[in-house]
Amino acid sequence: MMNKLPILYSFRRCPYAMRSRIGLIYAKIGCEIREVVLSDKPIEMTSISTKATVPVLVLPEGQVIDESYDIIKWAIGQNDLEGWQEFIPQTDELVKENDGSFKLALDKYKYASRFPEHSPETYRDKGEVFLKKLDHKLQDSAFLLGDRKTIADITIFPFIRQFAHVDKEWFFNTRYIRLQQWLLSQLNGDIFKVVMKKYPVWHAGDKPLYFPDLHQGFYSPLGAPYN
Repeated sequence: MMNKLPILYSFRRCPYAMRSRIGLIYAKIGCEIREVVLSDKPIEMTSISTKATVPVLVLPEGQVIDESYDIIKWAIGQNDLEGWQEFIPQTDELVKENDGSFKLALDKYKYASRFPEHSPETYRDKGEVFLKKLDHKLQDSAFLLGDRKTIADITIFPFIRQFAHVDKEWFFNTRYIRLQQWLLSQLNGDIFKVVMKKYPVWHAGDKPLYFPDLHQGFYSPLGAPYN
């Protein structure tokens, strides 16, 4: 019988939930996954997190972590197989900009009809400030902080994906060649396929579903192997 695992309330397409799932995979931490509908959030989630949005991770002892970047940092704190903790200070700086001014521009660009004060191009231009910064970082290395993937890449990637998907033709015809290559390398990786597996919407009383689902080699340091 599987030992008790963390519970992750998630929504497949949400970039915050996406990066938390990626972080759990890299730390090889399994969990019970509960896919939610954002327009009909379960009381089991909203009663434990005043933020009331995904992701929410509930640890076996009852501790609740409801910020995606905190989930990633907690995960690698349990099992830092890639030596990522040394990159946290640099990643903190990128996350501050990503989750702040860039995310604001991204939301207005993606949902421009809700923000008619300016054109979609105006919001896109504001988002480009961050794109330029990332592309510059990638000029001399394959990843954001050097020649190997780190916590920075998995934390920022889902938001660049979302920005690019607003207008793929525009994005892939920009001068951000290295950023395009970096994005495609994330999208085409095996881990992304595992992260984007579809799960049915969770309802109280449902049989538990686990993430990652039967992915060979994954385990939970907090529970028993389940490969």
